[in-house]
Amino acid sequence: MSEKSVPVTGEERGAGKFPKGLVLRLFAYLVAGHLFAGFLYLLFMLGGQNQ
Repeated sequence: MSEKSVPVTGEERGAGKFPKGLVLRLFAYLVAGHLFAGFLYLLFMLGGQNQ
């Protein structure tokens, strides 16, 4: 059998660890999402005070 036909398991990929790029992307999306939600909250709070 050739090396290409061997199924890939968790051991070859780092035993269950997330790839570094995925962790960084997830962290960036969480930070950006919370900043956007905070900005919307601020807009609604300031808009509600003007009425």
